[in-house]
Amino acid sequence: MAVLGKEAILQAMEQGSITITPFDPARLGPASLDLTLARTFRVFRKVHQVIEVREHTDYRQLTEKIQVPQGEHILIMPGETVLGITQERLRLGPGLCGWLEGRSRFARLGLMVHISAPFMGPGIDSQQVLEMSNFGPAPLAVYAGTAICQFVFQKLQGSESYAGCFAGQTEDSF
Repeated sequence: MAVLGKEAILQAMEQGSITITPFDPARLGPASLDLTLARTFRVFRKVHQVIEVREHTDYRQLTEKIQVPQGEHILIMPGETVLGITQERLRLGPGLCGWLEGRSRFARLGLMVHISAPFMGPGIDSQQVLEMSNFGPAPLAVYAGTAICQFVFQKLQGSESYAGCFAGQTEDSF
């Protein structure tokens, strides 16, 4: 399995096996695409009960959906986790998969952009949800429109497609 470089990503886009909406060519690096943060977030409610980690547990029942005004930020306190979503919607055809990764410039401030589950399976057609946590010593002001993470495209041996519950997730449904 090989990581796609810039030219291979552009070629896959021309062939229709990768779709990025909206697409900004300036965000395409030598082996990844920077994704930007949308204005919609999910903030965890304060709970005083045990949250069972089971197949039926729904994060939406534990969070409140908010939208920050244009130019405003969301504050992530040390030790806090907030869910965000990318502005870009990615569609990967069969035979392509990828990895959502943080950017080192923000990791050095203590921001983890994707706590777990960074793998994106073939056939996804969604905006990417980010599990953002502040592991640093100070509050972090995070702004919509920031190139907050990067997506690394990878060729898959085989032509399988993911069809799970988050395959078509968008800002409206997250």
